[in-house]
Amino acid sequence: MLAQLSNSNFLVIQTLNSLSLGGLLFLLAAGFSLIFGLMRIANLTHGSLFMLGAYIGVSLLEAGVPNLWLAALAGGVATAVLGGLFERLVLRSLAGNSQGQVLVTLGVSFIVADLCLMLWGGDPLPIQTPESVRSPLRVAGFTFPAYRLVVVALAIVVAIGLYVLIERTRLGAMIRAGVDDMPMARAVGIPVSRLFTIVFCLGAGLAGAGGIIGGPILSAYPGLDADMLPLALIVVILGGVGSLAGAFIGSFLIGFVYTFGSALVPDLAYVILFLPMILVIAFRPTGLFGRMGA
Repeated sequence: MLAQLSNSNFLVIQTLNSLSLGGLLFLLAAGFSLIFGLMRIANLTHGSLFMLGAYIGVSLLEAGVPNLWLAALAGGVATAVLGGLFERLVLRSLAGNSQGQVLVTLGVSFIVADLCLMLWGGDPLPIQTPESVRSPLRVAGFTFPAYRLVVVALAIVVAIGLYVLIERTRLGAMIRAGVDDMPMARAVGIPVSRLFTIVFCLGAGLAGAGGIIGGPILSAYPGLDADMLPLALIVVILGGVGSLAGAFIGSFLIGFVYTFGSALVPDLAYVILFLPMILVIAFRPTGLFGRMGA
């Protein structure tokens, strides 16, 4: 009986951990997927923006910002502005040079990592859980960290908001056109250059806000970018470049694979994590929700 209860508790807790990680991955991977789909470059600064957001959240809360949600909003705006400037001043001059863009984004990610280390030090900096969701929830004999459930709910709200933006607005129609057929979008007069900046700002803002929201779970620490970026890359490959549905489902799928793989077979965690990506690349290179021939 005790063994059954222990197994049930393990499954419930790991499932909750998987969902919360999936929610954070979606905040990171959704913008990354749109940037990759529209601009055709792997923005390797994206993990750094997530980490930078976490550190900005630490500073904002220490400076007196009253709660985590305002800090996430302010941090998201700050990283969006930084992302827009980076796209305009750096990536724009490398248009058409995909190798140069990838190398520049990789170099900037190293610069951001070193700046964070210089400004905030090498020790992990915890972010306090908001007081309103600090008490655990108890349901059917199980205890749940309430904040993790809030993260999952927030990811769903963001997914719905992005769906409405992409599928129900004129801006979203232009973004979809750019993702599906860039030359045709230019030919019909869509301002692709402006779309680059808007999508880059949106992706950077989501990454920065996600870093702050994930702070109570992950903390802010050197190497957070290197831990999160590979997961975002796998999500994009699994879900399909430029696919919002793919980013959403892929994020939670990877959340489950990574969490249960690390808990059950830690020595093979990365084998289990990368195996689905390898199979998708082999049998469906466009991803689960990518368009064949796109």
